[in-house]
Amino acid sequence: MTDGSMEAMDGGAAQMPDAQALGAAEICAPEVVRVASQTEELLTLLQGMATILITALFILTFLVQPYRIPSASMEDTLLVGDFLLVNKMVYAPPGPWRHLLPYHVVQRDAVIVFHYPLHPETHLVKRVIGLPQDRIRLVEGHVYVNEEPVEEPFARNAPGEANLYRDDFPSLAYTDPGVDMRWWIRMHRDVHDGELVVPAGRYFVLGDNRRDSLDSRYWGFVHQSNIVGEPFLVYFSLRAPSASELTGLPDDRLTHDHSLWMQTMRVARWDRIFHIIH
Repeated sequence: MTDGSMEAMDGGAAQMPDAQALGAAEICAPEVVRVASQTEELLTLLQGMATILITALFILTFLVQPYRIPSASMEDTLLVGDFLLVNKMVYAPPGPWRHLLPYHVVQRDAVIVFHYPLHPETHLVKRVIGLPQDRIRLVEGHVYVNEEPVEEPFARNAPGEANLYRDDFPSLAYTDPGVDMRWWIRMHRDVHDGELVVPAGRYFVLGDNRRDSLDSRYWGFVHQSNIVGEPFLVYFSLRAPSASELTGLPDDRLTHDHSLWMQTMRVARWDRIFHIIH
């Protein structure tokens, strides 16, 4: 064999692909595909989570907001430990969304959440009793609007000590230690013929638990601009002591039936979950 043919064969051998390199390429290719697929799945998951987060922030900021009931002032409609969802758009001024969202004016007997007039950073929940220009009066705890008695199946007048200011409102002859002094002075201007006249753009509100509620009788009217929204759903309820559930002294007797499961079941008021608020 000549030197020229050897050089040709050597050249041909040099041009043949390395078997080890081919094997490594075949092994690496699926790994690259797998890593790319995992990256795409991760990006899709992050995009989904971001969409959920943005949607939740939009809902909580503009549409719905959760609250928890800390006191017994709205019993038996709302109980201590109830967690509420509040529709924040229902009383908002109609805007570009007016064809999609159900705006309406405040109605008598509606339950509303609003900024507490004395401390605007605090939110309260009460029931609307008086609309603008209504004439309000309470006689022995019973409400009269425009000289007519009002049927209030939601009102709770628990037995207790009588309070002439609270139960026979408005009474200019009596006051109460819980009354805001500025309201006491202004109330004299708004009382005519023994009735409190609600000014334009304002509302008179009471708690359903009439003998255990600091409401418009004690601090005045709620301005339209201070209304946050309308609670519509109890989405969870933690059992908590309240005026209606305290039946006596605690029972210190040791028993064996307080298992972990029973204690867990007693933490929540399961029958109030997804309860519609009226």
